[in-house]
Amino acid sequence: MHLSSLRKLVGNVHLLGFLILSIAGFAQESVELSIGKPNAIVDLKTKEGASLLNAQWRYSDAQIVEKDFKAPGPSGDDKLALYPTGKQLKTHDIFPKAGTKDFNDAQWEKLDATSLEQRRGTGLLSFNWYRINITIPEKLGNLAVEGSTAVFEIVMDDYAEIFVDGKLTKSAGQAGGSVAKGWNARNRVILTNQAKPGQKIQLAILGINGPIADLPDNYIWVRSATVDFYKSFPKNPDWQNLGEIVKIDNELDKIIAPGMKLEKLATGFQFTEGPAWHPDGYLVFSDPNTNVIYSYKPENGNVEIYRTKSGYAGINIGEYHQAGSNGLTFDKEGRLILCQHGERRVIRIEKKGPVTILADNFQGKKLNSPNDLVLRSDGTLFFTDPPYGLPMAFNDPNKETPHSGVYAVINGQVKLLTTDLKGPNGIAFSPDEKYLYVSNWDITNIHNTKVIMRYEVAKDGSLTNGKVFFDMNKTDGEDALDGLKVDTQGNVFCSGPDGIWIISAQGKYLGRIKTPEHAANMAWGEDGHSLFITASSGLYKIRLLTEGKLAGR
Repeated sequence: MHLSSLRKLVGNVHLLGFLILSIAGFAQESVELSIGKPNAIVDLKTKEGASLLNAQWRYSDAQIVEKDFKAPGPSGDDKLALYPTGKQLKTHDIFPKAGTKDFNDAQWEKLDATSLEQRRGTGLLSFNWYRINITIPEKLGNLAVEGSTAVFEIVMDDYAEIFVDGKLTKSAGQAGGSVAKGWNARNRVILTNQAKPGQKIQLAILGINGPIADLPDNYIWVRSATVDFYKSFPKNPDWQNLGEIVKIDNELDKIIAPGMKLEKLATGFQFTEGPAWHPDGYLVFSDPNTNVIYSYKPENGNVEIYRTKSGYAGINIGEYHQAGSNGLTFDKEGRLILCQHGERRVIRIEKKGPVTILADNFQGKKLNSPNDLVLRSDGTLFFTDPPYGLPMAFNDPNKETPHSGVYAVINGQVKLLTTDLKGPNGIAFSPDEKYLYVSNWDITNIHNTKVIMRYEVAKDGSLTNGKVFFDMNKTDGEDALDGLKVDTQGNVFCSGPDGIWIISAQGKYLGRIKTPEHAANMAWGEDGHSLFITASSGLYKIRLLTEGKLAGR
């Protein structure tokens, strides 16, 4: 929460703001930008282009066929009617299933590349298939293709879905890429980031006539189809080599390579928080001010809304500064677990979509506004619960619990572990899980409470021997402590004044990553050596020599 906004809530005139709130002006709901240009474009609607990639288009109408199916019913231990286990019924399907890699299209119609604008399909409610195999060449014009990035782009009239080598990739909130993006909109799919001459790639495109709810007197055809080759995938040059590494101790060189810099990945948010790496290979993060969770795809740089109304959907949401979700993580089954400020609870999103409430009260009293969370390797949930998501924080009339707690969920029961801290925030385990670290952010006394606590953890979640692990009260600046992460070597990373502080397992200050914007939180991603940092309006990444444990592992 913006500290200047909290002055009215806690009466501390010395607090200074550092996070963007909803004071930002109106902006576009979404924007699609094309960064850079390819080094070579192969037009698959021309004979020359198809020849360059040794490609042959093949075509078939898709039929809408009747199919036996089952109504929703329970499955195994799950009693909810979510699975096709109920009574028999009749429905419809598309035939053939031509997206599979080993599908035999030898008997399909061969298309001349110049005929792709010919209207095909049966009109109205209709679907069809286009399949093409391409071979990566050694050279295209002056471009030596090896090692380049190849991107397939198609604009289908009206919608397209794309299988690459038999796989249609998809994720929650995805618009475009392999799934339908929009009416006559372009779909772009990265085929490879390391092109090799002779490499064969198979594409299957399902064409869809639409809009389905208002079927046009039209047919399906291909407006454009290209493969764009980039010597290196384009990046915004102004987003490279940012920030500064402040070295206090030479041990930092074992964690961050000398000369390493930050890269900005995305911008335009109000306040980024709570990042977590999805098991399918992308990042999700919260914007509690705008009540959404975003996803970031590293292979193409796309940012999309992953979950809307992520923390609250009440009629009084206008009273909240941060009603949305905050801390996020994934369990070993790949299920998203999130802290919801406005709903004042921690929930889990099940694979089929239902919400399971993991914690929403303690001894019958509503939680404040769960902030951040961590899972122990045995699946036990630990979380922090300051009141910063309530409209008036500590002074909110709807506040029910008299303390700010650190909790665990043990055998389905919410257990209070400690009330030592007035503003418990970030939370993380040591690699051996013997210790739990908790950062403090007490907005009522910020100059004297900037500490990281360390507790011994028992199997039942109980905390003992709580001690100040690191004291930042003598640091310059008003910024308090926020997110915490620990690498596999036991080094503690903490969002604090001026960026990300790095502290050894022995409590020695090694240095910090000075960020262009105030860093709120961070998460390990990719191969575990990438640290993704949520910082005010931006998302950043830095590569490390050490690594961290990915969410859900």
